Amino acid sequence: MTLTKAHIIELVHEHLGFNRNQSSKIFEDLLEIMKTTLESGEDILISGFGKFCVKEKNTRRGRNPATGEDMILSGRQVVTFKCSGRLRKRINSN
Repeated sequence: MTLTKAHIIELVHEHLGFNRNQSSKIFEDLLEIMKTTLESGEDILISGFGKFCVKEKNTRRGRNPATGEDMILSGRQVVTFKCSGRLRKRINSN
C-alpha cells in the first residue's frame, strides 16, 4: 500500500489532535518549506530518517527508445534521498 498525502493528513489529525484543516495546513506548509529549501540548492537532513540532496547531472549522450535515434540529454538537477542508518536497520529487520 502506498502512503498518500491524504492518509498522512488523516494520521496527523488522529495522532496529534488537530482538526483536518489544521492538519492539512501543517502538512502543506512543511512540504512548501522542503520544496523551497531544495529549490535554493540546500540539503534537508532529518535525523533518524535521511537526507534529501540536490545533485547536478551532466550533459550526456542518450537514445530515443522509440526511434533508436541518438540525442544529447541536457544537464539538469535531480533530488536524491539517502536513508539514515537507523531507518535502514528498521527496514532490514523486518
